[in-house]
Amino acid sequence: MIITCLMLISVLSISAQTDKKWYDNFKLSGYGMLQYQYQDPNEKEENSFNLRLLRMILDGKIGDWDWRAQIQGTNAKGPAEPTVQLVDLYTEWVKYRPARIRIGQFKRAFTFENPTHPITQGWYAYADVINRLSGFGDRAGEKSSGGRDIGIQLQGDLIKNAAGRELLHYQVGVYNGEGINRKDKDNRKDIIGGLWVMPIKGMRIGAFGWTGSHGQMLDSLGKQQSVPLNRYALSAEYDKNEFTFRAEYLHSQGLAAKSIGSNEIDYRKGTKADGWYVFGIVPVVKSKLHAKARYQCYRQSKNWASSKTMYEVGLNYFFNKNLEITTEYARVNDRTLAHHNYNFVDVELDFRF
Repeated sequence: MIITCLMLISVLSISAQTDKKWYDNFKLSGYGMLQYQYQDPNEKEENSFNLRLLRMILDGKIGDWDWRAQIQGTNAKGPAEPTVQLVDLYTEWVKYRPARIRIGQFKRAFTFENPTHPITQGWYAYADVINRLSGFGDRAGEKSSGGRDIGIQLQGDLIKNAAGRELLHYQVGVYNGEGINRKDKDNRKDIIGGLWVMPIKGMRIGAFGWTGSHGQMLDSLGKQQSVPLNRYALSAEYDKNEFTFRAEYLHSQGLAAKSIGSNEIDYRKGTKADGWYVFGIVPVVKSKLHAKARYQCYRQSKNWASSKTMYEVGLNYFFNKNLEITTEYARVNDRTLAHHNYNFVDVELDFRF
């Protein structure tokens, strides 16, 4: 991946000499995230350094069309099994803000948290309920797709106030329903939409809906079938002057897989799951030090016997806008373990380029 990017930069440098206008509309950027974690579930201590991820991002513009290609390298499969994959590849017609059309592979139009970048999200990871019900390591068995899918989406901003600020946003998309880099398995498409209002600057209040299916799942007799999937989310956020507060509730109806990436149905988990989170990040020293706290809960069978709850606190320190260190401590209550309570610590060094 590095060699490919260096070759691309060389080609672009040559192209820049003959086509300056095109070069001005092209940007190469990215970021890396280095991680240390400690935890002691079931009274068994675990700690490790980890290469969380590397992102290489290419952005460009062709007339009224924006485009993006994004490659990710990570240890998603586990130690010594790194994965390098294309996570974003799309183009978007952006001539009119009330109606913009995006085509390709990109983030699903579901929840406020899903579209945020890992390096700006502020925590060691997205909330568990986002991971399990928004297409990361999904409850339905879909492999980790970073909340993305392949499809087409229409979105726009409407109703301006006297100051020219839009008050209403909508988005609706049609997707394969199988995650990234995968064709549709059952010829049925997922439809996902969201609508939110922005009554004051920095505030969003919205709702999302998702209806679709997950194809080629194996039932108890080993026969393939498509599993219906219906979800909704309720969301609220305030983000202004380095103060960020967000809360979301997600609900899912549909059968679950035995594990992430599996196509075997696990009937023991039932047909319903839900979860929620609420967090606040506030500046202690403006542009330098942020304090944070988060409460989150995910119930894989929509009952307390299957719940995992985390109470988290931490600090984020910014050396400058391109380099930061984040720290976090959590007390975890996981009802699915023999010993419900354990400790969790995460420290990360993140950089942009």
